[in-house]
Amino acid sequence: MTIKTLFFGITRDVIGKSNIEFDLNEGQSIADFQSILAKNYSGLTDIKSYAFAVNEEYVNEDYIIKENDIIAIIPPVSGG
Repeated sequence: MTIKTLFFGITRDVIGKSNIEFDLNEGQSIADFQSILAKNYSGLTDIKSYAFAVNEEYVNEDYIIKENDIIAIIPPVSGG
């Protein structure tokens, strides 16, 4: 199945793109996808935490990804 992934902030800088399409197996969770990202983009492991939103709603690691989902990777926000 194909999903689109959007990267924001520092995650976009690490990946070098604002979006990428991935082919995943049916039944994979956000935790599985996070492992795939870490294997392919080791720079993401330097980011202490980042959130996942699927179709514009925040989700937990146990969310099962579905065909055509749009996953946003949202880094921590700092301000001052």
